[in-house]
Amino acid sequence: MDAPNDRTGGGHARGARAPSEHRNGAGKRARRHKRRTAPGASPGTLVADPTAPRPRLSVLAYSATEFVERAVTDPREVRELLERFPVVWFNVDGLGDVDTIRAVGDVFGLHRLELEDVVNVHQRPKVDRYGEHEFVVARMVNAGPTLETEQLSLFFGRNFVLTFQEFAGDGFGPVRDRLRNGTGSLRASGPDYLAYALLDATVDQYFAPLEALGERLEALEDEFCTRPRPTALQELHRAKRDLLTLRRCVWPLREALSQLQRDESGLIQRETRPYLNDLYDHTVQIMDVVETYRELASGLLDIYLSSMSHRLNEVMMVLTVIATIFIPLTFLSSIWGMNFEHMPELKTTWGYPVALASMVLVACGLLAFFRRRGWIGPHTPRLPVDDAASHARSAPRGPEGSGGPGGPSGQESAGGRGT
Repeated sequence: MDAPNDRTGGGHARGARAPSEHRNGAGKRARRHKRRTAPGASPGTLVADPTAPRPRLSVLAYSATEFVERAVTDPREVRELLERFPVVWFNVDGLGDVDTIRAVGDVFGLHRLELEDVVNVHQRPKVDRYGEHEFVVARMVNAGPTLETEQLSLFFGRNFVLTFQEFAGDGFGPVRDRLRNGTGSLRASGPDYLAYALLDATVDQYFAPLEALGERLEALEDEFCTRPRPTALQELHRAKRDLLTLRRCVWPLREALSQLQRDESGLIQRETRPYLNDLYDHTVQIMDVVETYRELASGLLDIYLSSMSHRLNEVMMVLTVIATIFIPLTFLSSIWGMNFEHMPELKTTWGYPVALASMVLVACGLLAFFRRRGWIGPHTPRLPVDDAASHARSAPRGPEGSGGPGGPSGQESAGGRGT
């Protein structure tokens, strides 16, 4: 499986995308998709997001011996390449102009319901069959302060692959490099294998944020077991939200790939099916890791609550010990603070030092008692007498020759008693 690459053919990097293009600021919630089609509108109505960037069109056409890559301004320019090359990859970055998207759909014969799903970028990963092509929806991830996703709409037919992306910059750099350099089997394969390669690169993008989430959870686990920061709980909730985002991407994609494996339209060649099966296995692996991390995150919340409860108990214990020590001191001082005239202790020369000494002795006695009981200071649990005796009886026997019950001396004495 190809590893994801930050570079793309257009020189854009997913990690270098401006924050304003894809999110509202570091640490904030991911943007929410809104369906802009009015209720009751005709099916297939296209309404673009006014904040979406305008489409940028590029095309790669190739055969086993020839390769062409260029940017285009009019989708109709690709018709000549469709007649000339066995495989044409047409890519659209940006969904801000419905006229351009509709023109692309006219060139490749897309159904208007498909175009509606392309523009409404809140689609669940799926596979649909329309006429002579397949329509695949997947989610590309963008790791950052907040994990965000972007819809990838992929079409492939007899001689073309068409992709729509919300923004410029993707993880398809290695695929483009293989096409340019003629390495691997991409140039000698059909559009079904190119579609697999693009989906493979999309799934590969899940591994990096998943590993980062694992490291975050491990660090939080160590922190929760010692002294958690006040912001640690927020980081845990952020990690759980990222895991939920990954689950929403991978779970339906696994089902879509399973459906694609069983496709009988003839668009997927027999040689490509083992690669789709491998890709399906990767989604199952990612799903297992996501579920494991979700259970770990839930357990970390319990650990955090237990840790905070334990800290509260320790603070209450210290305050209780202090209050308990001052109770008898307050009692003694209140006795000698009464305003009776006939109190012999008040007239003695050593009354005041004796009162202070008695208070110190009471305080020290209480501290010693609390420490002996293990309520303050370091302590080890003490076994009751019966448990200590049973523990001693169950202790392992000494080595031979030591004179213990299992040694030769013990055997000889037993034999002597027997004779």
